[in-house]
Amino acid sequence: MSRASVAERTKLSVLVARAMAGRLLGRVTTHPIVNWLFSFGKPDRLVIAPQDLRTTDATRASEIYAGRFVFAGKVVVCDARSPFEIAAPSEDWAAALFGFGWLRHLRAAQSTITRANARALVDEWITLNRWGDPIAWRPEVVARRVIAWLCQAPLLLEDADVEFYRRFMRSLARHLRHLRYSRPSDGVPRLQVTMALAYAALCMAGQQRNIRAASKRLSDELLRQILPDGGHISRNPGALIALLIDLLPLRTAFSARNLAPPQALLNAIDRMIPMLRFFRHGDGNFALFNGMGPTPTDLLTTILAYDDARGTPLANAPHSGYQRLESGGTLVLMDTGKAPALAVSQDAHAGCLAFELSTKQQRIVVNCGLPISGRASWRQVTRATAAHSTATLNDTSCCGFIESGLVKRMLDGVPMVGGPRSIEVTREEHSEPLQLQASHDGYGDLFNVIHHRTLNLSSDGQKLAGEDVFTPVKGENVPMGRDQFALRFHLHPSIKANRLADGHSAMLLMPNKEMWSFNAYEDRIDIEESVYLAGAEGPRRTAQIVIYGRARKVMRVQWSFALAPAGTAPAPARRDRSDEPQLPL
Repeated sequence: MSRASVAERTKLSVLVARAMAGRLLGRVTTHPIVNWLFSFGKPDRLVIAPQDLRTTDATRASEIYAGRFVFAGKVVVCDARSPFEIAAPSEDWAAALFGFGWLRHLRAAQSTITRANARALVDEWITLNRWGDPIAWRPEVVARRVIAWLCQAPLLLEDADVEFYRRFMRSLARHLRHLRYSRPSDGVPRLQVTMALAYAALCMAGQQRNIRAASKRLSDELLRQILPDGGHISRNPGALIALLIDLLPLRTAFSARNLAPPQALLNAIDRMIPMLRFFRHGDGNFALFNGMGPTPTDLLTTILAYDDARGTPLANAPHSGYQRLESGGTLVLMDTGKAPALAVSQDAHAGCLAFELSTKQQRIVVNCGLPISGRASWRQVTRATAAHSTATLNDTSCCGFIESGLVKRMLDGVPMVGGPRSIEVTREEHSEPLQLQASHDGYGDLFNVIHHRTLNLSSDGQKLAGEDVFTPVKGENVPMGRDQFALRFHLHPSIKANRLADGHSAMLLMPNKEMWSFNAYEDRIDIEESVYLAGAEGPRRTAQIVIYGRARKVMRVQWSFALAPAGTAPAPARRDRSDEPQLPL
């Protein structure tokens, strides 16, 4: 916690105390005695079932029927045992199982056997109870379970006997009591809980009072979490997909009950959908900033079908802290934002001034991203500045991370502290070339260095020229021995890179045989190993171009990516790895 300010330490203490109180309250509300006290009385009935926009796969139904559960890259075979009694191979696997989102695959099979199987599995969950399970009763997991049960109510309740209907409704009521008194983590988990309560109020009979309360709570949370440019307060692009896939059916559910959706809900959707296009490269994948992993292209395609405007994406998203340059089929996306609030920083990355570059449907420069499975072992590595296409000083990230065991357990992650306090951004959109200038002081207190980056994109999109400048704070000198920098350009794994004999350039071969060149002009480059984690097939080896130097001697580094003339053939240099620095990842 050495990089945390007094104010940040105080906020962190308050967050941990609230999380501990919330977990204690959660154990009380899920206790069997409390459940028994509220078990009397007539349970409510369902009047509508909301639509589930997530894609389905009927072949998964046969796997589930055979007791084979595949979640988060892990496979568990039950062998005639209940899946809810088996030790989970990972937290992500357990969260997926207890979230019951897989019920949609059983519904897709459309058979009597799968309906009976779905009822049996839900009944097993209700019977086993699993009181106090730290994952099963995590508020966001309970919210996912409630939404899944409501969406798949036709599957579960068709041909069901009266006793199962009553058990199902009483269990649902118990879940809702838990959510009303829970204290979920800020950000996406809190909004998911709010949406689940709104769904339940709309789907159950006799909930007029709860509908008003849920609508008010939903509106307040959307106004607070969705920024004016459509981004989310966590700065994670993936949060938009995770939220919109439930917000769109929720809007429809209001209409199904002959109620006008809250204006805050309509406004939030209208702002969020264009932001999806902002982060999207030509190949359909999202830029890898602040916790983004593999793009769920099926969900993204479904959500974009609701975009009636289909306009040109924003170029400037100042509230979310991102910039976009686009010309001639070439796209540059850049992170120019401060660290998010401490309470929603568990997935935030120390990647200030990192950029991604793509041309048409081919990505060239990327960040490492997060994998679809095994995130726990990679999360902290990929949050470091070295995992991004930007400058690192003295192998140190521009932000700090609080890795205390207690904090990590209570906040379900490692918060980020420190980081840039001042980020200046200037755009020249009517010039030739398009120009973006930005600077940050994340290394100001540590090393007395301000990092400036300028990007110039030609009007035909065939050249991106860049310049990185390291200046001392307040005119003072950069400390001797504390001025080593590394400029990193992580390449997409489909790019084959060869350093040229001059030591200052490299040729980049695209999958379509198109050739681009990288030129560092006066500075020597190295091509080192890197890792690309955001592929659908898992982590992949890739390369990174690195420029090393000392800020006291080389304060300015100029470089460029340019489309090479047709017929250009690379002349690779012989490589000597004996003196290459070790991969910082």
